[in-house]
Amino acid sequence: MARTCMHGYVSGQVQGVSFRQATAEQADHLDIDGWVRNLEDGRVEVLFEGEEAAVAELASWLQQGPDGAQVSELELHAHAPQGVAGFIVRR
Repeated sequence: MARTCMHGYVSGQVQGVSFRQATAEQADHLDIDGWVRNLEDGRVEVLFEGEEAAVAELASWLQQGPDGAQVSELELHAHAPQGVAGFIVRR
């Protein structure tokens, strides 16, 4: 099965609400590889890859995020698969 990859940014109230940890939990649940990190400008950056349906499901989840988050914008772009294994929260 072909892997697909997405890279992008989540804007809004997405820091200080466990957004990164919740994203990692969703990715683990969906068997998605990649990473997530906070940016100094208040956004969250994410790169994730896996089976197409799972990637689409995580992309949909990112539009709302966890309880307490207020996503105002989700900017995702297709990206060449990176061959990463596992999902990590970058500091």
